[in-house]
Amino acid sequence: MQETGFLETAASRTADITLLLEMGMGAGLFAGAWLARAGRIRYHAACQAVIVLLNLALIGWTMLPAFRGQVLPQLPGRIGRPHYALAAAHASLGSIVEFAGLYILLAAGTKILPEKLRIKRYRLWMRSVLAAWWVVLFLGIVTYARWYVRWP
Repeated sequence: MQETGFLETAASRTADITLLLEMGMGAGLFAGAWLARAGRIRYHAACQAVIVLLNLALIGWTMLPAFRGQVLPQLPGRIGRPHYALAAAHASLGSIVEFAGLYILLAAGTKILPEKLRIKRYRLWMRSVLAAWWVVLFLGIVTYARWYVRWP
């Protein structure tokens, strides 16, 4: 049996921790963007890399198992219900954004990829992924609220 959460919702402790970590990572992404604007590129790169990799770990540890257990078995039959639609949208867009973040790490931060696959327009890519990440974070917060908050 899962331990109850500490945010006074119907969520598990794991879901509560994940929510707070994701919100912290969202703030961390803005801090990383500020570091880039301040010319501290190495610190920016380290900050963003840690956040993208931590997010990947959270996806694998908490979100993917929850999606497979609670949402996927109900699709496509219940996609019309708001909490399933939100969870599916969050998972779909979140997967794309996480892969984009991983691509940026490989294409901008390493020489693993061939030259023709590396990023040339850093600002466009990074700003686009940051904006999309915030959309996904918002969807995640709304999904959490729809699934776990008891509304009067």
